[in-house]
Amino acid sequence: MVKWLHPAQLIRTGLDALVAAVFGARADHRLIEAVVRPQPLYFDYSSESEQAAGEDFWLDYVSDTGDGWNPTYAVARLLAQPSLSLEDGTGQTHALPRGRILVLGGDQVYPGASRDTYEERLVQPYEEAMARSPAPSPDLFAIPGNHDWYDGLSSFMRLFCANRWLAGRRTRQSRSYFALKLPQGWWLVGTDVQLENDIDVPQVEYFRQLATHMGPTDRVILCNAEPAWILAATSHRPRGYLENNLDYLQEKVFGRRISLFLAGDLHHYRRHEDPDGRQKITAGGGGAFMHPTHTPKADQLRDGYTLQKSFPDERTSRKLARQNLLLIRHSPLFGLLTGALYLLLALATFTELGHHGLDRVPDAIRMVAASIVHRPWSLVVGLGTLGGMIALADPTFGRHRVLAGLLHGSAHIAAAFGVAWASLYFIVSGLGICAGGPEMGVAAFLDPTEAGCAGWVPLWTKFFLGCGLTFLGGFLVGPFIMGLYLTVSVNVFGTHSNEAFISLAIADWKNFLRLRIERSGQLTVYPVGLERVPRRWRETDAGPYAPAYEPDDPQATAPVLIEPPIRVRPRG
Repeated sequence: MVKWLHPAQLIRTGLDALVAAVFGARADHRLIEAVVRPQPLYFDYSSESEQAAGEDFWLDYVSDTGDGWNPTYAVARLLAQPSLSLEDGTGQTHALPRGRILVLGGDQVYPGASRDTYEERLVQPYEEAMARSPAPSPDLFAIPGNHDWYDGLSSFMRLFCANRWLAGRRTRQSRSYFALKLPQGWWLVGTDVQLENDIDVPQVEYFRQLATHMGPTDRVILCNAEPAWILAATSHRPRGYLENNLDYLQEKVFGRRISLFLAGDLHHYRRHEDPDGRQKITAGGGGAFMHPTHTPKADQLRDGYTLQKSFPDERTSRKLARQNLLLIRHSPLFGLLTGALYLLLALATFTELGHHGLDRVPDAIRMVAASIVHRPWSLVVGLGTLGGMIALADPTFGRHRVLAGLLHGSAHIAAAFGVAWASLYFIVSGLGICAGGPEMGVAAFLDPTEAGCAGWVPLWTKFFLGCGLTFLGGFLVGPFIMGLYLTVSVNVFGTHSNEAFISLAIADWKNFLRLRIERSGQLTVYPVGLERVPRRWRETDAGPYAPAYEPDDPQATAPVLIEPPIRVRPRG
């Protein structure tokens, strides 16, 4: 899994996001592809079930892949199976043939797009799962998410829009958005919302023209890279989260034809349903770290949809969030950042810690506070710490964001004081450097001969020893404070859901969807879940049509249906 809180990874991801935000809207690749990349108005699969003697039509949907090898390969291996036989929790078993089409719903790689990243994190695990497929081979379509846009969509276009073979499947699209005409009056529409949660004007025109080919009883499966319905439910804006061309597309172009909304971006499974049987499903479990299901809170959406199912359930999600209290276990190198911060804070006020003796802590605290106020260097470091924590605070705190940042920053400043004080106390008293005891404080630390201390140790030795102990204390204490802040934020206030779970990098609780269009026109969704992915594998030597590795982990769980099959409103 990507080590999101590794210092180097934090810097790289921050730079990628900054560059994408600055240049993305000004270098929109979609405008170019609309001119130079011709694409059919739709890819026609509507007659395939008739040609196959009236058999049902199947397709697969998976999103948010390409993070860790184990979860990505585990899902790819299930998608590659010719058929799955799964129980739905009620004791009923369902046979699910492999889809004729595989749709990738966005964020195919993490943390950012590049040719090497796609090769390592997506192509290789999917090729190992199925290098070739017997005819008729499945087709592959993909829409980009924000992580696919981090290199301006260049790598995405090279991989998915070049009419090539990928993991036993054929890519057909030449743009980052597409439309599929499916049997029995169903359509699947894949949009590209870029980085601004919007679609460009040529794309709107493309779908407006597509709508003229739809019959009055046709139905649409709309695939977006982000679950706008959840973001709208948690937004305080009166008209909701999206006020752009995507709104126009959903409300004016396709309108009530849309019977099924699919999205990833949030790495879990959540399903909402309206009284008419229409569905909004978030299924971002293709391989990326798990997101919580208890936040953002969206039990009731603004348009009448209500929450029906979560995977994992909210109780489990809260329990997993509490693992942040042991943040150093999950992201040990994050302690390098907090250790450096604590050392910097200590150096800014180090000489104040013992002027009144190490046994007189209140006086030392007052001296440190005065140093922060009156000394420019101390003031800059202190204000920088508070300002950084305010900037880190989740905007969903609303008007309490500044307060949350101040409390978090103050906790680190107080902890840095405690760590520095304890380090100095240990050097002066614990090592027996000063015969006069800890009440001699920094006087003994700096000038042992005048303070009447025995066992003189060079000043530079004590200085570096103090720095080392302070850094070590910050390495251990800082992640705990950060973990406590994240745990309280996500479980009490429903904020920092992303930060609280990238820190844990949970590889389990994966999911994908298998869709069935019956001859009657009924669309049924089968949500496939994998609670614990294997950590160990064994080679099979079974040839290019079969997975190269099989699970060799007794603790791994078998795939199941997350809930009984979901019947989406048919055309009518």
